[in-house]
Amino acid sequence: MPRTILVVDDDPHIRQLLVFALAKAGLDTIEAEDGEAALILADTQAPDLAVLDINMPRMDGIETCRRLRATGDVPILFLSSRDDEIDRILGIELGADDYVTKPFSPREVVARVMAILRRTAGRPPDVASVAPTLSHGRLTLDPDGWQADWAGTPVPLTATEFGILRTLATMPSRVFSRDAIIDRLHGPGFAVTDRTIDSHVRNLRAKFAGVGADDVIETRAGIGYRLGTCGGG
Repeated sequence: MPRTILVVDDDPHIRQLLVFALAKAGLDTIEAEDGEAALILADTQAPDLAVLDINMPRMDGIETCRRLRATGDVPILFLSSRDDEIDRILGIELGADDYVTKPFSPREVVARVMAILRRTAGRPPDVASVAPTLSHGRLTLDPDGWQADWAGTPVPLTATEFGILRTLATMPSRVFSRDAIIDRLHGPGFAVTDRTIDSHVRNLRAKFAGVGADDVIETRAGIGYRLGTCGGG
């Protein structure tokens, strides 16, 4: 079945451009001109992903993202009209899966939407290719269910957060550079900054700290990240 994308932007021309590009890619779309309308649509129509502008009247994209994250885990791609790093990082820390800066190429937006959808949906189940559960200390990851647990307690993660943790857990002794993590998540050549990975890691640490885990990810200065001992101490 076609996936439904919620396009949220106060500029009708941008919405029209995105709706046309997404439709050519075989995706259904619904539109909202501000955050308040977006929340209503998200609640009533359950889109598979939201493309969310940051700068909107009445309710901006940051607050809209915060409210969406409080009630569900719909993947979010931010659009930003300002080339301001703090906007991007704040969006990522709130749980957005990616961002694109205006002016943008519709093809780039579609490519990033499709990449997020692939990560969140995974491939169709296949008995011969079911991914094994990953366990390390008190951490357990179910790759097929996209579920993370700490000592039996579920820890809700975004698709990107789960992807980073799964990457580290597949080779617990290896230190992954930020570029290596980006390549594992998106493929070589994908335009994501190092600071974006750092923001996701901070968000992961904060979520696990909430369940008493402070040793999930270890930083190796000047190199990157690896999985921590996951002992909870």
